[in-house]
Amino acid sequence: MKKWVALIGYLEGFSFLILMFYAMPMKYFAGEPEMVSLFGALHGALFTVFIGLLFMGVGRHWTMTALLHGFIAAVVPAGPFLFEGMLSGGEYELETRG
Repeated sequence: MKKWVALIGYLEGFSFLILMFYAMPMKYFAGEPEMVSLFGALHGALFTVFIGLLFMGVGRHWTMTALLHGFIAAVVPAGPFLFEGMLSGGEYELETRG
């Protein structure tokens, strides 16, 4: 699960950057809106999968704070890259009962 969240998080982050820095300029400066449709749909799908994976991991692997921070990171440019570092660093791990 953790590897999937990391992978989808990186893909979602890259799709957002491509959408903002490639597709949007192509639409407004070159008059070609097709790239926005393509990368917008891809980014939306990856965003949905990313949030879904976070929902699935809450209670099993991470605290509810991970879901909140993950959602915020997903809407901020380059946020998924920072969030993944915090996630793999164990900041949101559930406490083990012993």
